[in-house]
Amino acid sequence: MKFNETNEFKKDYKKLSKKFRTLKKDLDTFIKLLKINPRGNSRHFVSLTETDVCVVIKARLFCQSLKGKSLRIVYAYNKSSEEFDLIKIDFIEVFFKGDKAREDKKRIINYIDSK
Repeated sequence: MKFNETNEFKKDYKKLSKKFRTLKKDLDTFIKLLKINPRGNSRHFVSLTETDVCVVIKARLFCQSLKGKSLRIVYAYNKSSEEFDLIKIDFIEVFFKGDKAREDKKRIINYIDSK
C-alpha cells in the first residue's frame, strides 16, 4: 500500500501539527485503519466524489489532543490500483472542523483534474 500527500496537505498538516501535538501519532493510527479497509467501514467515512479512476472520501481523524473532538481528512482512494494489488491513497486535505466548516471543493476538483 502506498500513501502520498499533496503539497496543500503537507502545508495543512504542518500548521495543524504545531497546534495539535498528537497529530503524527493520530495520523499513523488512521493509516493503520486504512490498510485494513481503504474505503472505511463506518459512518465516519463519506464518499464525496467517485470517478472511474478514484474515490474521494472525507473521514473523521480522531485527535487525542482535542479530547473527544476530531479533525477531518480528505483522501483519494485509487480504484485502478486494486487490479495490480498496489493500493494507492493520496491525502488531499486535513482541517479542524472548528476552523473550517467544509472541505475545499476547488482543491478536490483540481486533484481529480490532475489524474
